[in-house]
Amino acid sequence: MQPNPAIESPARASSYTGILPCQKIKEMLSSREILPAGILENGGIADDQIQPASIDLRLGECAYPVDASFLPGRGMRVLEKMRELDPSFERFKIDLRHGAVLEKGRVYVIPLLEAINLRSDVAAFANPKSSTGRLDILTRLIADHATLFDQVEEGYAGHLYIEVAPRSFSVVVRTGTRLNQLRFRRTRGENPRPVTIADWKALLTEGQIADSNALAERTGFLPFTIDLKGTGAEDALVGWRAKKHARRIDLDRRDYDPLDFWEPIRFHKESSLILDPDEFYILVTKEAIAVPPEFAAEMLPYDTRAGEFRVHYAGFFDPGFGWDLRTRRAGSSRGVLEVRSHEVPFLLEHGQTVGWLRYERMAERPDVLYGTPAASNYQGQQLKLAKQFRPIP
Repeated sequence: MQPNPAIESPARASSYTGILPCQKIKEMLSSREILPAGILENGGIADDQIQPASIDLRLGECAYPVDASFLPGRGMRVLEKMRELDPSFERFKIDLRHGAVLEKGRVYVIPLLEAINLRSDVAAFANPKSSTGRLDILTRLIADHATLFDQVEEGYAGHLYIEVAPRSFSVVVRTGTRLNQLRFRRTRGENPRPVTIADWKALLTEGQIADSNALAERTGFLPFTIDLKGTGAEDALVGWRAKKHARRIDLDRRDYDPLDFWEPIRFHKESSLILDPDEFYILVTKEAIAVPPEFAAEMLPYDTRAGEFRVHYAGFFDPGFGWDLRTRRAGSSRGVLEVRSHEVPFLLEHGQTVGWLRYERMAERPDVLYGTPAASNYQGQQLKLAKQFRPIP
């Protein structure tokens, strides 16, 4: 399948740079800049795939087990690279149409049901969805000719693929399962919109992005810290550790008992936690954080000079996350962290800085914000597991 040329749209002629909102994504669908990668039984792309500043991507009809992660590189398509690495790879494809298990510890490449045909001034960037990260499923977007994961250059026209590597749990997926999301950035325009020093000071002093006086000396970057006290009560829940031997998780279910898959981590007087390199943890920020409607935010890897650990897999925050429309300030939403130590055990202490949120402007305010309607799964979240698990009373 070759994507059709994009149709010029006068509505897209305005030229603010930044992340494109949901109404612009709908225009991209109308002009076939985003399109189904094949003839689908459900008639195409669903309305509920469109988020305030991104579109959910869906798994296609089959998965290919591969021996190692790879990038195709310049001049090479994904399937051509797979054939070069293993001429018989198509013999071992897994049919996803009626559901199939992706085993933990394995790597799979899966064609997606969406293709894109970008303009010369629009690039695309992918992240795992929140539930994907909280289940310790590593996902990375791959495009034909790509030299980087999770990024698509301006003007790209072609298919999209996802690399999937479950790490803590084997998972059941099927055609249409949504593991990652794609956002679009207009990179050139008549009206660049950087976050200025004055903008940043106002966001901080007015409490629009955090409920504390964070020391955010770098414009556009908000540091956040770890909460290892919870309510401060004896044995208060402060985190979760994935169990090493648990049954598979069907991603369509919403009723799993957390205690079958996770070990609770409780507050103790030292207010610290030693990360074991072989373990996966769900923790939470000390701060309530928010993304005002005119902004989007991305969680960035922490500087390894301060410790060899990772605090996120799903790092994109839509406009409106944690935002209180009434007060125009940060509400009660914490940032949930997917934590894994690298190589050696590492000591985390309550209040320790563990990462940053990088804020950037939207090209324009979205028509719909995260949390409106109330079906958004993680608005107002505290320490919350993926949506497949029922809440702890």
